[in-house]
Amino acid sequence: MHPHFYGLDWLAMIFSLLALSLLGQKNRLGFICFMAANTCWLFVGWRAASIAIVLGNLVFFAANLRGYRRWKIGLATG
Repeated sequence: MHPHFYGLDWLAMIFSLLALSLLGQKNRLGFICFMAANTCWLFVGWRAASIAIVLGNLVFFAANLRGYRRWKIGLATG
């Protein structure tokens, strides 16, 4: 039987694509969207019993949190 992800895999992909777009436009909210995606992927990894997905997304979440905290206002203007 396949695990049910309750659509969180699709939601994670939507958040990831939105995050890429926002960061490409130098918008700090991209980090927030990536953290939302990481949270969704954590649940998917847990449901799939994949330690690699869980651990990987914990690291990605921490990296995105660091990026969000270190964001400088001057970076957006270049």
